[in-house]
Amino acid sequence: MSLELANKVMQGSRDLFPGLRFDVYANHASISPLSEPVCTAINEVMAAQAREGVAFFPAEVARRERLRGQLASLVGTEAEDIALVENTTAGVVAVAGSLPWRQGDRVLVFSGEFPTNITPWQQAARRHGLELVWMDADDFRRDRAAALEAFEQHLAQGVRLVAVSAVQFTTGQLMPLATMGYLCRRHGSEFFVDAIQAAGIVPLDVKTMDIDYLACGSHKWLMGPEGVGFVYIAPEKAETLEPNLAGWISHEDAFEFLTGGPETLRYDRPFQRGARMLESGTFNSIGCAGLEASLGLIQSIGVETIHAHVQTWLDVLESQLLERGFESARMPETENRSGILSVWPPDHRPAADWAADLAEEGISCASPAGWLRFAPHWPNAVEEVASVVQAVDRILAR
Repeated sequence: MSLELANKVMQGSRDLFPGLRFDVYANHASISPLSEPVCTAINEVMAAQAREGVAFFPAEVARRERLRGQLASLVGTEAEDIALVENTTAGVVAVAGSLPWRQGDRVLVFSGEFPTNITPWQQAARRHGLELVWMDADDFRRDRAAALEAFEQHLAQGVRLVAVSAVQFTTGQLMPLATMGYLCRRHGSEFFVDAIQAAGIVPLDVKTMDIDYLACGSHKWLMGPEGVGFVYIAPEKAETLEPNLAGWISHEDAFEFLTGGPETLRYDRPFQRGARMLESGTFNSIGCAGLEASLGLIQSIGVETIHAHVQTWLDVLESQLLERGFESARMPETENRSGILSVWPPDHRPAADWAADLAEEGISCASPAGWLRFAPHWPNAVEEVASVVQAVDRILAR
């Protein structure tokens, strides 16, 4: 990272987002805007392909390996445990389609989740005769101790796999991943985590949290482009997977026939071992370049530092909204908080109307499932909150 760029990567600074039209962008839980370094990296890849044709490809293979290392560091594992995929959904589908299911296996899922982490398990249940067991994710927000007790009771009755989002997209609740992972390990259940609302804003460690599988996309808190993501698979779990969605890159020495003799064009090569068996075809070089650049910015600051900065921003906003009659879904304990503040407006108007009115005021936020959701990131200055509150007051006055 150049000295000039390093001077611009500061919490609360929008210097790397000169074209961002909103006065306050608090919508990173939806899609993050792309920074100048991300756009530069993407443009350089497109220029290289335009200039070099296929000759640009070896450099992108090397980038892909660097990116694995960055992502592995982000979640506390090794590069060989990371597969690059198109998005979170592709990761969930790949795992759900590759597990060696037995008819009658029970899968524990949660109502209130984003459909990405529900639909693939429903499809696996239809195809393999599985039983879906449901809990309400919001029970863990209202009474976490009671919910964990009920969770363990389900595990004690026999559960093959638990699939949960690290952070609930509506309320911003950070689920008790370490406790859930420990309980899964204790009862012999596998543990799958959708990390799209966590990676880049919440510290994650797949080993200390006993996570067996994790999937995540790039375009939210990782602040990268759409169309690229990753999957983590614990090495001992990868040994048991059946690559039912495999393609030509899933094989060992997949590229050998491109430069070798006729005898190297074979269809009997074994599949790669580990997470990479889930990689099936030509990869998204543009997306990988953008994600590498965005991860460089995030890791130069540090996820824990970003999390603390965002909590300060949300603390100020939450207190002001509570004074104005808003109801907050934010967890009271810091360790259970994500980068999201979700509130119910005091005037009983739909949250979507509030989000639209705030957009007119230059404030970008969201309204998932009836909540008014604010999701700032490292470029958001705490001083911005005053602009949000002033906009809220104008809307209430109308």
